[in-house]
Amino acid sequence: MSQGNFGVAGLGVMGQNVALNIERNGFEVIAYNRSEDKANEMREKSAGKNVFVTQSIEEFVQKLEPPRRVLLMVTAGAGTDAVIEALTQHLEPGDIIIDGGNSHFPDTNRRNEALQAKGFHFVGCGISGGEEGALWGPSIMPGGKYEAYERIAPVLEKIAAKTEDDGPCVTYCGRTSAGHYVKMVHNGIEYGIMQIICEVYDILRKSAGMSTPKIQEVFADWTKSEIGGFLIEITAQCLAKKDDQGSGWLVEKVLDTAGQKGTGKWTAQTALDLGVPIPTLSMAVEARILSGLKPQRVEASKILDGPERRHGKRRKDLVEALFNATYVSMIASYAQGMALIQEASKEYDYGTNLAEVARIWKEGCIIRSKLLDPIKQAFKEQPGLANMLTHPYFSKIVNDTLPDLRKVIRIAARTGVPTTCLGATLAYIESYRSEFLPANLLQGLRDNFGAHTYKRLDMEGVFHSQWNEK
Repeated sequence: MSQGNFGVAGLGVMGQNVALNIERNGFEVIAYNRSEDKANEMREKSAGKNVFVTQSIEEFVQKLEPPRRVLLMVTAGAGTDAVIEALTQHLEPGDIIIDGGNSHFPDTNRRNEALQAKGFHFVGCGISGGEEGALWGPSIMPGGKYEAYERIAPVLEKIAAKTEDDGPCVTYCGRTSAGHYVKMVHNGIEYGIMQIICEVYDILRKSAGMSTPKIQEVFADWTKSEIGGFLIEITAQCLAKKDDQGSGWLVEKVLDTAGQKGTGKWTAQTALDLGVPIPTLSMAVEARILSGLKPQRVEASKILDGPERRHGKRRKDLVEALFNATYVSMIASYAQGMALIQEASKEYDYGTNLAEVARIWKEGCIIRSKLLDPIKQAFKEQPGLANMLTHPYFSKIVNDTLPDLRKVIRIAARTGVPTTCLGATLAYIESYRSEFLPANLLQGLRDNFGAHTYKRLDMEGVFHSQWNEK
């Protein structure tokens, strides 16, 4: 029996691969791209397959069986708006438009409202896994009206990555822009974990003076540990790659500046808007911005002094401490991201199930790791958990590993290696576990210069004092 056809608009590499994934799983694909080169690429790749490629948006819509299901795989921003505008000239009420790009969630809210007013369904759908994931099984994070999700779920469940024990890596993330919000935070967590890995690499390289092959051995060993996952695995791959343009190791020849496409910045911004602390994830964005100041850093290195020393003690002990520091910092990255989604779900009425979010991140996506199964279990047991650091499973790990995070940061400070995210993680946990913080003095200062008032520990009410009077 026919499962109905499915439209894919936008045939860059991700769009082509998703279309081929859909076709391989039993659906006829109608594919559209305005430009001839991308359309012809798709025609070549899909030769002999159940794929029809067109450069006419009218023909694209006509070929789709109503109610139509159209997945947009175009660049986020104005490009998405332009394709939606062109599509809606030909679609009919009840048709579904699915935005599979990395759109900013306020844009998803705006599009959802406008399209609903015209009788269309709109699904903001995060897709993680890169080019390979798109082709063989990504993690998929749709949000919008549940009625629309139900109509596209048969396709998404077929093309998503599969876990051995937990089914396909797709779930209904919640109402309106929930899907794109969850994908945005996924990317924020990705920023944090990647920067943690880079700082650990830097400590091994500079503080311990280890060679690239020796550092590679460390990460290769960690792939089999409790922190094993995609990002640790590809770190080992990157460090093992020889330079095919010359001698030595390729990673040593790569310019030390990094860009960011917006999702990390958006995560930091929305956390500030919601009043949710995510210092590890936010400082990962800052670290990328700092990396971009290469000419300034080169000049500053000639002017500003740092310690010229290395960690002379046993490397084995340092590697063990770094493992624990990575372990607790990765947990803190997930904890901050989950706390942000939890708060956003309340604020924006998403209705997001965090146990399900952790489940669909177990395979297919960039931040998949062995930690996600216990994260899923924690939120299944306590759906309203404000911060997973307080769950017994994770609190024990934090208590066991935090001394080594402190040790690693001391070593890095003595040897002049920046720990932007490792340091932020320690400050976050130390702050979160503190019954008292110095905000009492802060409130005193604010009341002193601006009469902002303060509350007291020992009595009810709001107070203002003349602090310059004895």
